[in-house]
Amino acid sequence: MEFTKDLKVGELVAADYRTADVFKRNGLDFCCGGGISIERACEKKGLSVEQLMEELAEAVREKSQNDIDFRSWPLDLMVDYIEKTHHRYVRENVKMIAEYCMKIAEVHGHAATELLAVRDEFLACGEAMTTHMMKEEQVLFPFIKDLVNAQSTGATLPETCFGSVENPIAQMEHEHDAEGERFRRIAALTDNYNAPEWACNTYRIAFEKLREFEADLHRHVHIENNILFPRAIELAKSL
Repeated sequence: MEFTKDLKVGELVAADYRTADVFKRNGLDFCCGGGISIERACEKKGLSVEQLMEELAEAVREKSQNDIDFRSWPLDLMVDYIEKTHHRYVRENVKMIAEYCMKIAEVHGHAATELLAVRDEFLACGEAMTTHMMKEEQVLFPFIKDLVNAQSTGATLPETCFGSVENPIAQMEHEHDAEGERFRRIAALTDNYNAPEWACNTYRIAFEKLREFEADLHRHVHIENNILFPRAIELAKSL
């Protein structure tokens, strides 16, 4: 794919997810903050746009057979994928990571007080994400499937309590922003998940699981914000 510095960060990641690693490595937000151009993102971070463009070109040079082009997927299939992959990941991991965070805060919090804040932040994340996913699964995602059905069969859309689909999407994006900001705080508190030399195995595992959780969150939010939601809005307007 050919791209320029005027292309929006989120659009580029939507086109080729391999570029996400470049943005993440340079501290650039590609999910919640992906609505600005590559050039503007570099300006805000004080980075060389030319250097970043070279890194992006290198990242996409070799095509991986494992890449998934979500832009070509039907919206109902994408919704099922998000639920079965990312929502399931959160539900299977949030309790375990919370237990790790509570354990290391209890044992090491007197010497490393930042662990107390990490614990509190992640516990709040678990509660927020649980509620967030429930709203998607019970309200927004079923309506997106109704949009797909109306397009393919001509069925009438059901009455909703939220008006335009843009309303719940705006709320979901707001909640995505909040969790993205939360994990920026967690990353700062943990020195980007680098445990100190004296850390025990539980300490190290907790940080690695937090790193993994953040990576999944970024991919999860990217698929929704940059691909699913814009296409759902477009489809709703066309019906």
